[in-house]
Amino acid sequence: MRVLERLYRWPRLLLILSAILWAGNVIAGRLAVDQISPLTLVFVRWVMVLGVLWPLYGAEVRMHWPRVRERMFSIVLMGICGFTGFNALFYYAAHYATAVELGILQGALPMFVLIGAFAAHRTRPSNRQLLGVFITAVAVVLVATGGKPLAILDLQFNRGALAMIVASMFYAFYTVALRDRPEMPSLPFFTLLAVIAAATSVPLILLEAITTGLWMPTLQGWLVTAFIAILPSFVAQLFYIRGIDVLGPARAGIYLNLVPVLAALFAVGLLHEPFESFHAVALALVIAGIWLAERLPSLRRQAG
Repeated sequence: MRVLERLYRWPRLLLILSAILWAGNVIAGRLAVDQISPLTLVFVRWVMVLGVLWPLYGAEVRMHWPRVRERMFSIVLMGICGFTGFNALFYYAAHYATAVELGILQGALPMFVLIGAFAAHRTRPSNRQLLGVFITAVAVVLVATGGKPLAILDLQFNRGALAMIVASMFYAFYTVALRDRPEMPSLPFFTLLAVIAAATSVPLILLEAITTGLWMPTLQGWLVTAFIAILPSFVAQLFYIRGIDVLGPARAGIYLNLVPVLAALFAVGLLHEPFESFHAVALALVIAGIWLAERLPSLRRQAG
């Protein structure tokens, strides 16, 4: 807990660590293919998280229930979009897209966060943020169309890319909504979201049982699920909530651009996935967007 308290003083470091863990989640999603079904993975990961959190923070959730009840509808939407919906679409996409593509397509998140922040809170993006949005959009289109951007005119995205883009929209909604969450500590609030995620995953399990049938995960499937439950699902989410509490959704969203860069590096190094030329171009665009967001203000000060 002392280590956690010290880390909480460094929100930018927490957001960087979240990006690293979520890049690892991209690799884990690919390793889970044919080892555990996507919807089973979503359900089991949140049951694991809840099994640890509820005995520790369930009493605090009940203590804050009067505040929670007033915003229950929006909180349920946050849990469904940010946890259940995003993860179900993400692991579905992992069956049809490479880890490199999954990582780069998550570069759409900052774009959707900026749009959502403006729509919900009238947070006006700066010119450099708009430029970053444009660069990110080009990168997303490039990956989603397999390096043939004109194919967007025919709307022939592969199903994995399309699922990943919709998942990014869901998580952007969750990110923007975090700004208006009830006044309660992060861990009890996260516990409440885990309850919602586990509960709303049950219909997905039933759907999977009816359509494709349930099958037991392999040993690798269980190990991957345990990794996902502990690090991307718990630690990274907790760090991300803290980062948004301190910096706000628009400023925190820029750190999500690190996920595609790190995921691509992990995929090539760990999974030996092919790295196409259009992947390199898309990554260069994402990196350029990060550089513009972080360096352009200082360059202007020097020029002045």
